[in-house]
Amino acid sequence: MGGEQVRCTAPDALSNLIAVLELVADSDVKCGANTRRPLAATVKLVEDVLVGGDYYDAEEPIAAYAWPLLVQAGGLARAAGPGLELTARGEQVLDSPGYEALGALWSRWLRSVSFDELARIEVIRGQHKPATLTSAVKRRAIVAAALAALEPGAWADVEMVWRVLQTEEAPLSVARSQLVLWRLYIGDAHHGSLGHAGAKAWDMVQGRYALCVLFEYAATLGLIDITYTGPRGVRDDFRFLPGAAELPYLSRYDGLRAVRVNELGDAILHADPAGWALGLPVPRR
Repeated sequence: MGGEQVRCTAPDALSNLIAVLELVADSDVKCGANTRRPLAATVKLVEDVLVGGDYYDAEEPIAAYAWPLLVQAGGLARAAGPGLELTARGEQVLDSPGYEALGALWSRWLRSVSFDELARIEVIRGQHKPATLTSAVKRRAIVAAALAALEPGAWADVEMVWRVLQTEEAPLSVARSQLVLWRLYIGDAHHGSLGHAGAKAWDMVQGRYALCVLFEYAATLGLIDITYTGPRGVRDDFRFLPGAAELPYLSRYDGLRAVRVNELGDAILHADPAGWALGLPVPRR
C-alpha cells in the first residue's frame, strides 16, 4: 500500500459521482437485497471507474464501497431487484451535474438511518446486541461539527480531530454507556471485552468510528484532503487485548494521518452558496 500519500479529493469527487451514476443507469450496480451493501463484483467495478482509483488496492476498498451506499442514502438511486436504478433526482444530477449535488448528498447521508459505519470495523464484535450503540445519525453530526470547527485550508492531524471530538459540548460516544462497552469485544467475548481497555477504549471505538466517517465518506465526497499510509502497524493501541496481537490492524482506516478541510468542504460544512462557484473542474464524461 506504499508510503505516505496526499490526496486532494475535491477536483475528482463530482466526476466520481457521475461515473457511479452512469453505472447505476446501466444497471451495473448490485447490492444485497437486505443489507443494501454493494456486492464484491460491484465494488471492483466502481473502483475501476474512479478517477485515480480507490485509496488502496482492491483488498481494502473504501471509496468504492462508499459510493453505492452514498447514492442510495442521497436518494439518487434505489433498489430495483438485485441492482439499483436511478431516481428522478439521480437522473437530474446525471443530466446537470454541479458541486451542490455533493453538498446535498453529504446532508442526506448525515441523516440516513440505513447503515451504521461502525459495522465496517468488523473485528469489533457485539455491535448488533440491542441497546448497545448510540444513534449513527447523532454520531455523524458530531463528526461533521468537529470538521466545521477546523480551520479551512490548514492540516490537522488525526489526534487533533480526536481531541476536538472529546471536548465538544456533546462529545462523540458510540457505546451507550461505560457498562455497555463490556458487550463489545475483539476475539474472545470475555477476555477481549473492550471494557478491559480503560482509557484506550475511546481511541479503539470512538476514534476508529471517526476515522471511518472521515476517510470513507467525507474524503470520498470531496470535503477533506487527506494524508494517509497503509494501515498496517500504524496504531498499536489494541494489541494488549487477548486475540488482538496478531491482527494486522484494527481498522482499514488506521492509516489516516491528517485531514484538511478544502474549499469545497468549507462551502458544504458552512452551507455557503458562494462555494459552488469554486474553480473546480467539470466532470470527466
